[in-house]
Amino acid sequence: MTRGASIIAIQDVELAFGEKIVLSGLSLTIPAGEITCIIGLSGSGKSTTLRLINGLRMPQRGRVLVKGADLCKMSHRELIELRKSIGFAFQFAALFDSLTIGDNVAMPLRENTRMSEPEIQKTVRETLEMVGLADTLQRLPAELSGGMIKRAGFARAVVTKPEIVLFDEPTSGLDPIVTNVLTGTIKQINKALGATVVVVSHDMQSVYQMADRVALLFEGAIIAEGTVEEMRRSDNPIVQQFLQGRDQGPIPL
Repeated sequence: MTRGASIIAIQDVELAFGEKIVLSGLSLTIPAGEITCIIGLSGSGKSTTLRLINGLRMPQRGRVLVKGADLCKMSHRELIELRKSIGFAFQFAALFDSLTIGDNVAMPLRENTRMSEPEIQKTVRETLEMVGLADTLQRLPAELSGGMIKRAGFARAVVTKPEIVLFDEPTSGLDPIVTNVLTGTIKQINKALGATVVVVSHDMQSVYQMADRVALLFEGAIIAEGTVEEMRRSDNPIVQQFLQGRDQGPIPL
């Protein structure tokens, strides 16, 4: 798909868990080949939005279009097929403790492709090298640092060379040095694969470094979006309070 063309379109989505409305009137278009960062308060529905994109959640109202297809009208089999083109890097990596890093990363290839074992091993080594973990093939997750575990999770998410990669709070709880490494890794993945990247994050320094576009989710809807510079220059007081981390302003604390 041509860089910049719409690859994901969330249209007037509403989603509630029981009486709690999480998303209300959410609309967002995500361009192909770029890094889009979704920011917002804790509990604002950012991670839920990622799960809408790969069909793990379905809205009560509205549409979610991925590559022109409406996820809400897909069969279970069609959703499974679509997910093969979407990588998901979970917030806590979700690696299997009893498997080596190499086997963790190889799992999507063994489950979803007909690649031979030599082809799988070659692809796993190349992917681990891309995220700076070339020497971890035979190591267990318990032997890795927190940042390395995150990067191993990235590798598993992208080993199938997906068109779309979703990152849920990739730098949460990490120190500035590791955060900088992970941010660079996400940029490298975007460049190397030409993938559309969607990142949910609170970490504004990381967002500023990697985002082509930023969208602010507030009270269930996107209230502002644009480039980093456009967001920084926004005259929306909610945007400015969030970006500057002020306790005074229209956002209720």
